Amino acid sequence: MDSFLAFIGFLVLVSFVTACDRCVHQSKAAYYYSDAPIQYGACGYGSLATESFNGYVAGGVPSLYKQGAGCGACFQVRCKNKKLCSPIGAKVTLTDQNYDNRTDFVLSRRAFSEMARWGMAQDLLKLGMVDIEYKRVPCVYKNKNLFMRVEEWSNRPYYLAMKFLYQGGQTEIKAIDIAQVGSSDWEPLKRNYGAIWDTNRVPEGALQLRIVVASGYNNENWIWTNYELPADWKNGETYDTGIQIEDIAKEVCPLKECGDRLWK
Repeated sequence: MDSFLAFIGFLVLVSFVTACDRCVHQSKAAYYYSDAPIQYGACGYGSLATESFNGYVAGGVPSLYKQGAGCGACFQVRCKNKKLCSPIGAKVTLTDQNYDNRTDFVLSRRAFSEMARWGMAQDLLKLGMVDIEYKRVPCVYKNKNLFMRVEEWSNRPYYLAMKFLYQGGQTEIKAIDIAQVGSSDWEPLKRNYGAIWDTNRVPEGALQLRIVVASGYNNENWIWTNYELPADWKNGETYDTGIQIEDIAKEVCPLKECGDRLWK
């Protein structure tokens, strides 16, 4: 009986650590030798990947990309070469999927250099790949609400595609619905790919949105936008939703896994 309970406890712990959104992980990281791959990242941010996140971006393995749900997540990444690397590392935003199973991250050149000690960036870049430790951290965008950008290939009034920028906190967008302003007839959007959501059933008139946001393991909230997408919405335009997302993961990891003391 005792061995059975110990086995169950082990399974719970493994499941718990896997679900933990704050745990410190060990891996390797490389970097993009040019910005071209960043512009065509799997999240669909395009040139906004560089503009909106100041160039501190990365591609993550499938377990971090999460079929697009991980797009926009923030991570603190630091390399373990004490001679070349600072103890702080770099904060990056996930904008792409990394298909190289040798590393959990491929960083932008700027982010990779940011991990270096003062004057050591070129030496670090010469290594090409380094051992790292990382954990997910809340995204913070001072004085910025959640923005929604209408994709250029949208076709009003028949088809609407959108993506979101400045998604704060430690969150993932799980679902999006739209409805005509004042209506309760909600139409679900589907994830086209990455951070892109779309529908070919666009309600008439000005639109309101509701968003399901998850923070941490099995913790979901409904958020209604304060801003109405105008009836004459335009392709390529960015609209302020009027809300700020600041939720963070509520789970508590085993201390040695969270490593909070090491990262303060």
